[in-house]
Amino acid sequence: MTPKKADKEYAVAVIGGGSWATAIVKILTENNDYVGWWVRNADTVAEIKRTHMNPRYLTGVELATENIDIHNDINHIVEEATHVIFAVPSAFLKDALKNLTIPLKDKIVYSAIKGIVPDENLIVGEFFNQYYDVPLENIGVITGPCHAEEVALERLSYLTIASTTESHAKFMAERLNCHFIRTTITKDIYGTEYAAVLKNIYALAAGIYHGLGYGDNFQAVLVSNAIREMKKFMKAVHPIKRDINNSAYLGDLLVTAYSQFSRNRMFGNMIGKGYTVKSAQLEMNMIAEGYYATNLIRLVRKEYEVKMPIASAVYKVLYEGKSPKEVMAKLAEKLN
Repeated sequence: MTPKKADKEYAVAVIGGGSWATAIVKILTENNDYVGWWVRNADTVAEIKRTHMNPRYLTGVELATENIDIHNDINHIVEEATHVIFAVPSAFLKDALKNLTIPLKDKIVYSAIKGIVPDENLIVGEFFNQYYDVPLENIGVITGPCHAEEVALERLSYLTIASTTESHAKFMAERLNCHFIRTTITKDIYGTEYAAVLKNIYALAAGIYHGLGYGDNFQAVLVSNAIREMKKFMKAVHPIKRDINNSAYLGDLLVTAYSQFSRNRMFGNMIGKGYTVKSAQLEMNMIAEGYYATNLIRLVRKEYEVKMPIASAVYKVLYEGKSPKEVMAKLAEKLN
């Protein structure tokens, strides 16, 4: 069945075929008669159409494909949309865009990506603004605390939608709000994006400590220090009034640092147990955004001269090959 064409004012599309993209598509079908969905692999597209499920991610979750225009041609999907949500790993964003010829500058672009674009070392909103001429007022951010796996199970979850244009934030909040999703809006596009990047680094630290045998009492101290470190970083990089204890910041950090579904915590746990970075990457079926973010945030914090002992310790372990046991023990002595 061909999905119903949406009124052009309300056409929403999702770019990405992973677990988070699949979860967002599932949410959107609750409130929308038309959802565009770009999935890179043609065989995966065919399988989703045939079985109404993504064969690689969130398998077993039935999708309302009668409302979804699924295609492996990114230009077809973007051309039909007025509001485009990007939900691919940051390390693969440029590759996903390489065949795009439809201009994005006239679209409302939302980032659901929890990472920094490599090489350019930019958060996603800045990348689209500088390289695709999308005005900052037409850029939004979709952030948690929210794991795709719990969305798939329709467990009550919360999303924060950020945009400097309130009407854009409200539009997407209404599109995503449903019986298992609650939404709030904010104008803090920089803070929410950086928080989504940083919390993955701190989840890596939590995982490494867990793999090394540290317990819950210590993890509470780690996360307490992490939110303070995050606050210091964002105050230096983008100093506006924000409540760091809100769900988009502290809440997202908590769920990523503690949840069994957190791929960054899982990756860190493997490192703590003695896996090399390469062997941990091969073992996992999904991307741990925190690995890439650790290197890129190092450059940003150096530029702004922000001391970040937790992020620095994770960098030493992942990129300098230092002993997790020794590095994290030294870090533990500094926490309070």
